[in-house]
Amino acid sequence: MFTFRSTLRPFPGFLHQLHPIPRYASRQRSFFFRALKSDVPTVYKPRRESLITPTMLLIGFIPVFAFALGTWQLQRLKWKVNLIDQLEEKLQLQPLSLPPRINLSAIPEFVYRKVSLKGHWDHAHTLILAPRVREGVHGVHIITPLIRKNGSTVLVDRGFVSNDFVSNFQNEEDGEVEIIGMLRTSQPRNSFTPDNRPDEGKWYWTDVETMAEYSGGEKAGVQPVFVEQIFEGHAGEAGTRLSKGIPIGRAPTIDLRNAHLSYVITWYALSGLTAFMFARVIINKKRFTGRNLPRFN
Repeated sequence: MFTFRSTLRPFPGFLHQLHPIPRYASRQRSFFFRALKSDVPTVYKPRRESLITPTMLLIGFIPVFAFALGTWQLQRLKWKVNLIDQLEEKLQLQPLSLPPRINLSAIPEFVYRKVSLKGHWDHAHTLILAPRVREGVHGVHIITPLIRKNGSTVLVDRGFVSNDFVSNFQNEEDGEVEIIGMLRTSQPRNSFTPDNRPDEGKWYWTDVETMAEYSGGEKAGVQPVFVEQIFEGHAGEAGTRLSKGIPIGRAPTIDLRNAHLSYVITWYALSGLTAFMFARVIINKKRFTGRNLPRFN
């Protein structure tokens, strides 16, 4: 039995003529295939992050800046040590006798130098410098002008007196006295120290120019020269003078503050720590050159 198979093949466009496809349907089909292609993840190339960023520049600047400050403080430490050594050498010299008229411009060169003075106290112009503390005892410093024979009058810080004797302080030395002191200048005033009030008799810091003017000034032959009287007695004698309200002078030592060594250690330690942190950040950035791959759910 023979089976007839047609050899006819539809010519192009034949099926479309039999079942025409709307134009909008072809558009939807092409959009569907494009959407399928867009949902398929392609090969991900990680984005390489640059090492030079504002944050990295800041982190790298901190150790350099801290190291520079540590080096500067090291230079300051050497300068302060040399200065203290020079002043210590001055203290070992024999006391000077001040001339009748003192050259004020030369005083900075003789700061901390021992001097010998002889004259009479001007008790009428005694100044009280407060508040002061000595070994836990609160009190004041007594400053009295010393009228030198055949010479100008200078200001002398006679030393510490307890608050218990300030109200009834009596100056028993009326005759000629001879003292050993140390040349000083006006002390710097910090922001917490109040202003001196000469009209009220209240003095909080050493202002040599104002004190000399208050004591009579140039008209009375008072020069702005400040001397701190030295006390070289033992502790028992100091206790006796303290209990009797007798002024106790200062010790012949250099009292310059030197904290530069702690600053050197602080800045160099900060520089080393921040340099270590900066190196760690660089290593981590080189190890992970790009961002993490995205996750597809």
